[in-house]
Amino acid sequence: MTTKPQLKLGSHLVPGLAAVALFVVMAVVFVGASFPNPQGFAEGANITASIGYSMFNLDFGDVTGESFLVAFIVIAVTLDVALDGAIHLARREESGQMRTILTDGGRELKRTLLDSDDEEGDH
Repeated sequence: MTTKPQLKLGSHLVPGLAAVALFVVMAVVFVGASFPNPQGFAEGANITASIGYSMFNLDFGDVTGESFLVAFIVIAVTLDVALDGAIHLARREESGQMRTILTDGGRELKRTLLDSDDEEGDH
């Protein structure tokens, strides 16, 4: 015989009710918001070149924009640090073994030693 689920009331429902209340508030804000008409770009404007010019704060493009030079430099330095870190982690030790920050806690070495002991006992 099957029974239908019982609703358990308690303090564990508070986060769910808070999420529903936040959803209702955000839905009311988004539905009630008014947006201006889209402006678009001028006829025949070279948008791609204008983005490149505005990234370096140059006024050569057809579309005016703000400078993204600081963001470009921050992203470039971050990617450079990530690449340097990847190369550092992939470098081999002088003994020829790989250097790694991920280990298995020595389980692989223990398993290898146990396997070699089993092979010696079989002979």
